[in-house]
Amino acid sequence: MFDFRQLRYFVTVAEELSFTRAAQRLHISQPPLSQQIQALEADLGVRLLERTKRHVALTEPGKLFLDQARQILDKAEEARIQMADAATGFSGKLRLAYTVSVTFHPALPQTLLRYRRFAPQVRLILSEMYTEAQYAALLSGDLDVGFVRDMPGHESIAKDIRLDVIDHEPLLLALPSGHPMAQKESIWLREVAMEAFVVQPRELAATLYDRLTQIAAKANFHPLIRQHAQQINGLLVLVAAGMGLALVPASMKSVSLAGVSYLRLEDPDAYMLLALASRADNPSPVVRRFLSAMTEPQ
Repeated sequence: MFDFRQLRYFVTVAEELSFTRAAQRLHISQPPLSQQIQALEADLGVRLLERTKRHVALTEPGKLFLDQARQILDKAEEARIQMADAATGFSGKLRLAYTVSVTFHPALPQTLLRYRRFAPQVRLILSEMYTEAQYAALLSGDLDVGFVRDMPGHESIAKDIRLDVIDHEPLLLALPSGHPMAQKESIWLREVAMEAFVVQPRELAATLYDRLTQIAAKANFHPLIRQHAQQINGLLVLVAAGMGLALVPASMKSVSLAGVSYLRLEDPDAYMLLALASRADNPSPVVRRFLSAMTEPQ
């Protein structure tokens, strides 16, 4: 069966219509070039070239085979480039998840835009997923990278996870615009200890729920939970309706909802982590390339 070398030799001779010039172009001597062309013709069972001492011409089968040979070589080069790109992380797929609150943080669109420019051949598979579910999916191999909002809850998980911190995002207190404290710039959470709060269910948003109870415990009170909302943006609707106050990431200020004001919290624990999480032992070139490109200084 013929090989790629014979095809390259034949195409070069066909383009030059001279064994001498083809040998020079291929940086080989003329005898082995002639031998390879003869071997190719013997394998195909047809004469591809008419040769005289002064003249080389393609036969009719040779003209047909020239087109086929070029296509085969082009496909082979395309495959080589694709495999090289895959090996270096510039092609393939990347399964990436993010929590709902991250959709309001500029890091998500900025990362996606930057990565699309950096590796346009990689197919991104995006999904919304809560932080704890992301860690489980990373360890099971069902997820490559995730935008998470908290550290792993157990040491057994943490040892297998790589975290690249993006931000310690401040938490704000969202309250109705008509609230007596709405005009202040900042507030201690203890100042609203007697107020009702609206939260997401802990089984859906443990990070934000626990941070509220943690800050409240430092202020010696337990927050009164009046209502739940499934999605974090739903909390703002409840706040605007006067159902209670809510603790939200600072990026939620981008949701310009009438009737809601935001105050900075005077507490060192009033923040939410934002980090890229991946399996520490993930061998994928795509994942390694993504983390390298997205965590290096711009």
